[in-house]
Amino acid sequence: MFRCVPTAALLVFFAGSTAVHAQKQQMIGAPPEASNMKLVGMNDLQGRSAYQPTIHHQGDRWIAYIGHHGGTDDVPNPVNPITGKAEPNGTSIVDVTDPARPKYLRHLPGQEGKYESGGAQMVRVCDGKALPKGDPNAVYMLRTFGSEAHEIWNVTDPASPVLLTRIGGLKDTHKSWWECDTGIAFLVSGAPDWRTRRMTQVYDLSDPAHPQKIRDFGLPGQEPGATGAVPTELHGPISTGPNGNRVYFGYGTNKGGMLQIVDREKLLSGPKEPTPDNLRYPEIARMPMSAFNGAHTTFPMLDMPIAEFAEDKDGKMRDIVMIVDEAILNECGEARQMVWFADVTTETRPMMISSYTVPEASGQFCQRGGRFGAHSSNESMAPVYYRKMAFIAFFNAGVRALDIRDPYHPREVGHFIPSITAATDKRCIPIEGGERCKVAIQTNNVETDDRGYIYIVDRANTGLHILELTGPARTVAGLPRN
Repeated sequence: MFRCVPTAALLVFFAGSTAVHAQKQQMIGAPPEASNMKLVGMNDLQGRSAYQPTIHHQGDRWIAYIGHHGGTDDVPNPVNPITGKAEPNGTSIVDVTDPARPKYLRHLPGQEGKYESGGAQMVRVCDGKALPKGDPNAVYMLRTFGSEAHEIWNVTDPASPVLLTRIGGLKDTHKSWWECDTGIAFLVSGAPDWRTRRMTQVYDLSDPAHPQKIRDFGLPGQEPGATGAVPTELHGPISTGPNGNRVYFGYGTNKGGMLQIVDREKLLSGPKEPTPDNLRYPEIARMPMSAFNGAHTTFPMLDMPIAEFAEDKDGKMRDIVMIVDEAILNECGEARQMVWFADVTTETRPMMISSYTVPEASGQFCQRGGRFGAHSSNESMAPVYYRKMAFIAFFNAGVRALDIRDPYHPREVGHFIPSITAATDKRCIPIEGGERCKVAIQTNNVETDDRGYIYIVDRANTGLHILELTGPARTVAGLPRN
């Protein structure tokens, strides 16, 4: 099914690919594999390895802001066809108002560097009219700048962004969260004096041009001056804002993970010196995971009505957190990374209730090349899918659509695996006498918009694919038949 692609072919970026017919022209090998999902449109993202997509309704337009990993050994700085210059991977800005014909607007270069050491992986967007002290006519983008900084840009004109400010001096960054209604941001950072690569810096970004630091936060043992073993590093938080008053932190990536439930108000207003007691103060509970699994995404789905429990006296509504691990080794060189559902209705005693994985035999995914296993879920809480469906990026198994209305029994109702193209990068493993390389789709992250479109981006340079549900999957979501 797959064949190795010469390095020269990897330099072909198909800058004009914007529609389904372009996908058909570019694909090599087998056509896309799909069930109850179909391709609407695509863009090659200039052949850049992609991480986080954020889709923002901006006036009468829909704009996709897409973060990128650093470059590769073969192509450390891909050529931007718009400028004709080689640029370090950064942020792609794409107009997806017409999802069948996405229009590439701008590439903002990130930090020079390869893979996890460069680029600008993470991106969040807020309207100025939502932020307490923002310009009501402006739109703001928060992004990482490689491993060294967080940046805030004015993207009111998404084709002509303007840098406002930078929070620098860091040793790493990753998957941050920004509350648009309050301006509070939970920035995944590497503070130079902390003992871990990633922890949380809490900032007030209600006035994006003038960030105000609130505090540093992490697990006891990670703070400056601590001794002994260092607890596993943070991957990312998700906040429910002042109304929910909870922040759900995921620690670990592919092993020894943990869900931490934190009282948001105590985190913001409690004692801020990073002593062990002060770090424990806002914590409500922890749920350790297996040594085999981590916590990449911790997505809260609160007040879920459970049909099976409708006649029960208690427990008709449940608070659920969906935890997604991240596979990091190629060709199944680790324990399977999966999706887990935790019941946190009794917060001090969270418990795991179910799990989901793509059956390996359904596509012989361990032999396809690259990573196989879970990575991330969509994070939009828009009503179109929230508490009904979840979309999981599963690397070489593409994206998976799950019916989660009964989180005790999640079930797959659709999937889509894009075709590889000439830009799809190889993935290698060491073998005796050298290495073995294969070319495979690496669906990395996924997001949805309020219209119901699904956006997936590829870690191996294959670009952005815009999808929609078909058949019975649309019924699960309550969408009209198409």
